[in-house]
Amino acid sequence: MQILQPPGWAKPRGYANGIAVRGGTTVDIAEQCAFDAGGAFAGGDFAAQFRVAMSNVLAVLAQAGGRGEHLVRLTWYVLDRGEYASSLAQVGAAYRELMGRHYPTMAVIEVKGLVEPAARLEIEAVAVIPD
Repeated sequence: MQILQPPGWAKPRGYANGIAVRGGTTVDIAEQCAFDAGGAFAGGDFAAQFRVAMSNVLAVLAQAGGRGEHLVRLTWYVLDRGEYASSLAQVGAAYRELMGRHYPTMAVIEVKGLVEPAARLEIEAVAVIPD
């Protein structure tokens, strides 16, 4: 896995501009929200829901033999960009606890609604597990 950082560009905070991967197994992970293992919605504020959703992404990835450092793309769908921004300190702490300092490419997209009415965000992911 090679992090792509064009010369002279400012280093991004919390994501990578690009990642190149040669070989390996690609794992696509469907949008995850704050559902517990039994399928019940765990609820909570934005940061609490992030922790559960990201844990779910990592649990699915683990089924393919992968770990957080194999993630190459995260797409977050959020209901409220302001809520996302005001939760960054708590989200960042949870992210580092779950993922360490691995920052894949990332997009945060504000949407009108999510399938689960109480969800504040959903996260989908792509990973590449090395051969």
